[in-house]
Amino acid sequence: NEYIMSSKDLCTISFLDQVIEAGIRILKIEGRGRSPEYVKVTTQCYREAADSYIEGSYDQKKVNEWISRLKTVYNRGFWDGYYLGQKLGEWSNIYGSKATKKKIYLGKAKKYFTNLRVAEFDLETMQLNEGDDILITGRTTGVIETIAGEIRLNDKQVKVVKKGDNFSMKLAHIIRPSDKLYKVVDRE
Repeated sequence: NEYIMSSKDLCTISFLDQVIEAGIRILKIEGRGRSPEYVKVTTQCYREAADSYIEGSYDQKKVNEWISRLKTVYNRGFWDGYYLGQKLGEWSNIYGSKATKKKIYLGKAKKYFTNLRVAEFDLETMQLNEGDDILITGRTTGVIETIAGEIRLNDKQVKVVKKGDNFSMKLAHIIRPSDKLYKVVDRE
């Protein structure tokens, strides 16, 4: 009942202190073929962990927080690898991701009005509510994680927009045409 060709993801953050003490100075974080938000979250967590070790504040509470954040993006479950004397690998017992969050595609950006700090979007599917967690990605934009603020439809403030709506939203970050808009929700 386990997927033998799908090993769990290597996660060394819980013993990164030992890795650094062993003299390791460079970490390779696998990100090819992964989403931009995966790369962002993973590199942020490992950077914070390394900095925390150097500052002397690396502890189990922080490790738990980093692991919790790592679980929000694509993963097949985590294991320590062969680093601590383990002889057999660990295999995933489900197909696909065990991420605690998932992104739902909503639509594309049309334009960004720099002076107003307002973005215009075409909602191609689903609906967006004021207060929803959102993710915007683009080749030049990178990854923006924020909360849907004031939404306007036909120059009127609304709480919800639906498939087919062309709407605008206050946004502090510059975005570009064709950037993708997602809603981020808890995985059920």
